[in-house]
Amino acid sequence: MVSRDYQQIRVWAPGATTVDVILDDERLPMVKEAEQTPTTSTSGVPGQPDQDRDQAGRAQTSGWWTLPQSVRAGQRYAFSIDGGDPRPDPRSLLQPGGVHGPSEVFDPRAQSEGATHPAIDLRGKVQYELHIGTFTPEGTFDAAIGHLDELGALGVQAIEVMPVAQTPGHRNWGYDGVDLYATNADYGGPAGFIRFIQAAHARGIGVILDVVYNHLGPEGNYLAEFGPYFNPAHETPWGPAVNLDGEHAGPVRDFLIGNARQWLVDFDLDGLRLDAVHALLDDSDRHFLAELADAASGWSAEIGRPLTLIAESDRNQPATVHPTGAGPDAKGMAMQWADDVHHGLHAFLTGENQGYYVDFGTPEILAKALTRVFVHDGGWSTFRDETWGAPVDPHSPHYDGHSFVVFLQDHDQVGNRAAGDRIGHSTPPGAQAAGAALYLLSAFTPMIFMGEEWAASTPFPYFCDMGPELAPLVTEGRRREFAETGWAGDVPDPEDPQTFESAKLDWAECAEQGHHRMLEWYRTLLRLRREIPELVDADLSDIRVEVVDDDTVVMIRGEIAVIASRADRVIEVDLAETLGSDVEVEGLEVLAAWDTAEADGPAVTFQGPGATVVRAR
Repeated sequence: MVSRDYQQIRVWAPGATTVDVILDDERLPMVKEAEQTPTTSTSGVPGQPDQDRDQAGRAQTSGWWTLPQSVRAGQRYAFSIDGGDPRPDPRSLLQPGGVHGPSEVFDPRAQSEGATHPAIDLRGKVQYELHIGTFTPEGTFDAAIGHLDELGALGVQAIEVMPVAQTPGHRNWGYDGVDLYATNADYGGPAGFIRFIQAAHARGIGVILDVVYNHLGPEGNYLAEFGPYFNPAHETPWGPAVNLDGEHAGPVRDFLIGNARQWLVDFDLDGLRLDAVHALLDDSDRHFLAELADAASGWSAEIGRPLTLIAESDRNQPATVHPTGAGPDAKGMAMQWADDVHHGLHAFLTGENQGYYVDFGTPEILAKALTRVFVHDGGWSTFRDETWGAPVDPHSPHYDGHSFVVFLQDHDQVGNRAAGDRIGHSTPPGAQAAGAALYLLSAFTPMIFMGEEWAASTPFPYFCDMGPELAPLVTEGRRREFAETGWAGDVPDPEDPQTFESAKLDWAECAEQGHHRMLEWYRTLLRLRREIPELVDADLSDIRVEVVDDDTVVMIRGEIAVIASRADRVIEVDLAETLGSDVEVEGLEVLAAWDTAEADGPAVTFQGPGATVVRAR
């Protein structure tokens, strides 16, 4: 890949009469391009051509403006539409002064040239979700590199980085990004991100980036000043939907597809996690996700390594992971998050049954989630007050267990709680140990949330840093939201810097007795997953979960049994009796136990809550 020190600035502004660029404080007029069929593909560098489509589907450029002279890396610039205030480049890769300041020219290929890159198939790999700003005290990519060896020793095979798009202020969860191409300058900017990716790859660890294409944040969102990036015909919780099917939808779709190519090809990422794809409202003949999936497949062939797309979807539709062309609703995603597995685990272990946990909590529901992924699979959803989802076919040729990402905790399921409390803050360690054994040794693709592996004491509350107009509204809105749900405790102020500081992991805890015990438990489970073939088997038809009693379940993976209980008492399970006469169990070998476990013939005894992993003989 040849590095380019010089680039051309271009911008799409179809409704503009004039466009100027302020380049290093000099105002220069841009030239409107004639309509023509472009010969270049979107690559994610500033101003790279995107394509519009007429009603017949023919590609054509429309509304593009160009600065005739070239620019150098490091130069700063902004656009003025019809004499208006300077605005950052919608495709800016670096915003050194934040979302309101000028853009800086940056070429990622100059940083990536010559880097080695392992081919990493992410399906079935142990993922680890982290937020760069709170993963370390420093909150930077370079500081995070210092903990990659610890993640490797844990058994992590791929890191999912929460969104790094530039956000307002200096601290943010990441889901208020407005400059989708730009890497957060507070984390170290694009150069720091590339160093992090290369350091992970040097250790054989893949990197996934969480991207938000369904909405933009409320502050610094200048896209509508450039063109019809939003479609008022569709409403989302954040306002008008991103324009995927209205007039000029072609350049908007390609704006997003170009962003995906930037991360996957120019930054050498292994995959993207696509936030809340159910909010990508698209009534066109070819859904945006299917187009993106086909584009990623083409890029994969071009660069000779796997590229993986992972969807977060609330719809419980297996068609999300059908390859494109396999049916009218096929979206072509390689994997999708399975919230119902989380809900089944969380409600069972904590006893919570309010809100979206209302249909969860029993061992029978947990057994369904661990074997058939979706609890709401065409039946009634009480929380939604309607029928929901579709069933997962364990014999499908289009997907398997590894097509579903499962977790005991994630940023949403912790951060969207009023206090940002983790599961270990309200349950005994043995309960978390039981949940970890079930999901880490399941037939799915497991994902650990940062700090979970040592039962971190730090919370992960929602935090942000909006400007003076929005900040009070965010604070009040957060408090009102939880007051309406009956929450009587304090709600951390998301705008208070201390809320952000409270979320930063305390790595010294790893060496403390209780935390270290949990860390060793996670290491043991992941070692078993690596060493025992049955535990990485993705065949959903070959996983069995039996309910022992109201507090205890047994998950069977070949000759391996995971016995997990939430009960605070002695647990005794006779596997021969539990599994029935169709399975012969003469004896048991204890492979791992949260507490001391004893095996006697086909029976195992241990103190709950907790879990024991045995091999049947």
